[in-house]
Amino acid sequence: MDDATAAIIWMVMMGCGGLFGCATFGVWVWSLVDIIRNEPSGGNDKIIWIVVVVLLGCLGSAIYYFVRRPERIRQFGK
Repeated sequence: MDDATAAIIWMVMMGCGGLFGCATFGVWVWSLVDIIRNEPSGGNDKIIWIVVVVLLGCLGSAIYYFVRRPERIRQFGK
């Protein structure tokens, strides 16, 4: 493999990594905004979910999206 081909492969990989990083950051921010705006203020649920999402990053966002969000929508309608 010559240097030009290696450079092109490297640039494509960096571009894909950058896009993936931007997408995961967007999901993380969306989760935080959703928690802050829609999670009920009663109790400590809002604070706990913020801490979970901040500390666990995308994993915390996925847990929130698949576990808590459907339950919240079912209970509170938003």
